[in-house]
Amino acid sequence: MEPEPSESNPRSALPRTVIILLALASATIAAFGLGAIQGIVTPVFFAFVLTLCVHPLRRWMQARGISRGIATGTTIAAVFGLLTAFAAVLIASLAQFSALLPQYAPQMAEFGARISAMLESVGFGPEQTQAVLNGFTPGRIVGFLGGLLGNVASLVTSLVIILTMLILMAIDGSRVPALLIHLNYHRPALVSALNGFGTGVRRYMVATTVLGIAQGLFNWLVLVILQIPGALLWGLLSFICSFIPNIGYFIAIIPPLFFGYLTGGWPTFVAVIIIYGGINSIIQSIIQPKYVGNAVSLSETLTFFSVLFWAVVLGPVGAVLAVPLTLLFRTILLDSDPTLSWWRPLTGDNKDLELLIKEEDKAIRARRGRLKTGRPDTGSGPEA
Repeated sequence: MEPEPSESNPRSALPRTVIILLALASATIAAFGLGAIQGIVTPVFFAFVLTLCVHPLRRWMQARGISRGIATGTTIAAVFGLLTAFAAVLIASLAQFSALLPQYAPQMAEFGARISAMLESVGFGPEQTQAVLNGFTPGRIVGFLGGLLGNVASLVTSLVIILTMLILMAIDGSRVPALLIHLNYHRPALVSALNGFGTGVRRYMVATTVLGIAQGLFNWLVLVILQIPGALLWGLLSFICSFIPNIGYFIAIIPPLFFGYLTGGWPTFVAVIIIYGGINSIIQSIIQPKYVGNAVSLSETLTFFSVLFWAVVLGPVGAVLAVPLTLLFRTILLDSDPTLSWWRPLTGDNKDLELLIKEEDKAIRARRGRLKTGRPDTGSGPEA
């Protein structure tokens, strides 16, 4: 029998099925809209994440007596300088690799021929095998990497948008404390959720960046020792892929495996798997979840789905920003509304569940203590 509507349990004007379908339709339209303007959304959101990350540094400088303008300008210049240097190294590495790649054209053609012969042996037609063979050319590989990492024009445009947004967000950031105080009177749950989002994103980005830098340097050193071409480029790629949970490692290891086989055959191929793959799997499977998992409080399933979803909506950069984007939407949809807080454990936040388990264990121990002392059981507790 359906409960009667009340103030605490109002009856909706629409059936639940209709509400679910409308929510899914709205989410689909919003996703297509974000995908249509991904060239604006991704650099703007990236600038927003950077602003959140450097805010404590600017506040620390102001606490040491440095004026707000100098602290803000120094922070923006440092962050943008690092981004510009990273983009310059990435473009230079790609250009150097493009010049080096034609030297391996015979080995690539031989490798493509072997793959084509194997495909023909299992029943593929000549057109499919020829398409595979045509893919193993220096021009195709450089074009693929250029599309994956971005061309010069798109990088310059993104850097201009990021710099502009960093400056504007830093200027507007001086009004954020007063704005949060104003919102706290009307929407305290929203303010608490936004503060939690900022803290979580900062912890995630800092921990992932530190581990990613260590991972990239180690990978570059290993590939240099193994004499694999494009070692610096693959080190940068592994750093970028460290921000892609679950599948970033598998993406980063493919180029070193391929070019390791071309340069040194199966011994180098196996060495890349053992050294490069072994250490990276330990970092991404054991070390990174330990330091990053507490910051994001997202389940492994939801994290993996978010990577796939945002990669489809916003492209490769969406996969890199998948975790902060998912945290933002959880903050807006769940954390800001106390009546929906019971959904958080379903997204991977186990804090409430851990508290409940502790309370149940405490009640069970108290009941066992009463039974041992012979005192009558009051009937309270989870076993009652």
